[in-house]
Amino acid sequence: MKNFFRNFTIKQIIIAVVVVICLFIWGGFTVFATVKKQELLDQNAADRWSAENDTAQISCFFTEGTKVDKNSIMTFEHQLDAVLRESSITSTNENARLWADAYSAQGKVTIKSGKSSLELNAVGIGGDFFMFHPVQLINGTYFSGNDLMHDRIIIDEDAAWQLFGSNDVTGMEVYIGGVPHYICGVIRRADGRMHEAAGLDKTCAYISYETLEEQGNIEGINTYEIVMPNPVSGFAYAKVKEKFGIDELGMQVVENSARYGFKSLFTVISEFGTRSMNSYAIGYPYWENVARGWEDIFAIILILQILFLFIPACIIIITLIILWKRKEWTWRDVWRALQTWKDNVANRFHKEKNKWKYF
Repeated sequence: MKNFFRNFTIKQIIIAVVVVICLFIWGGFTVFATVKKQELLDQNAADRWSAENDTAQISCFFTEGTKVDKNSIMTFEHQLDAVLRESSITSTNENARLWADAYSAQGKVTIKSGKSSLELNAVGIGGDFFMFHPVQLINGTYFSGNDLMHDRIIIDEDAAWQLFGSNDVTGMEVYIGGVPHYICGVIRRADGRMHEAAGLDKTCAYISYETLEEQGNIEGINTYEIVMPNPVSGFAYAKVKEKFGIDELGMQVVENSARYGFKSLFTVISEFGTRSMNSYAIGYPYWENVARGWEDIFAIILILQILFLFIPACIIIITLIILWKRKEWTWRDVWRALQTWKDNVANRFHKEKNKWKYF
């Protein structure tokens, strides 16, 4: 080993160490970003819906003055079906759905159980909400926003303890506005500085949109999400934006399944300084706040990845240029060496062939 290093100067060894360290750091950032992106389940519904990489997840966030209700959603769904038929987009499985969607609104409700009463943040859901947001269940099950009965509710662990003194409360009865509801699940609320800053700093519950509309204080649906076929890049994004028929002042559209790609993150970098200036009168739900926070982090990581890849690339290029200028060979020498190597391989093959010829 000592003899090996004696063939290099101190300067060459230092340069080699710098290259290795830079590549190691670049690899560390790459692994961290890849793993973290996979952990953001709210942004990966398209991957769960189809493993063929032919779908996209789109989210629409409506401003406070934009009135979107269940009829608006149904009209959009009918138009979407027509678009997919016109585009001849079908499934190989006749019984399989081509798309799934969900809508939601944020508000507050008061839940009563016996002598206990608790006011908490609530998400009123419709459609396949928990397919997009698989919150962590401690016990119980999810419910569907498409259920005919709107009397099921999911609460977090803190709310369960405050109302019942236990988190094993599946099936227990509570009242919202005097109407009986039944707890179908208890979840563990995501914690951490970013989640708390995003809006998960207080107890929360998931209830049907109808319950929140009747017993809460909301101004209509403010979030719509869909996972749908995306045969060419931008198809799903364009069709959702077109068929809702709401101008850019009333709705912001995000393609979740592409938001952490190189192009999207480069856009975040280019908008540095103005990105925080939100001209939309939109109250983002907590999962979008978390996603936007990670956009900023991934953008910084991308800059560092480029930097720690650029440094060794420059060193390698400069080294090759120096070696090229100092070369003591010509292309004719290279050609002759290749010819000699080819002849040696051919001779070796013939010798081996003759050796086994008489067996």
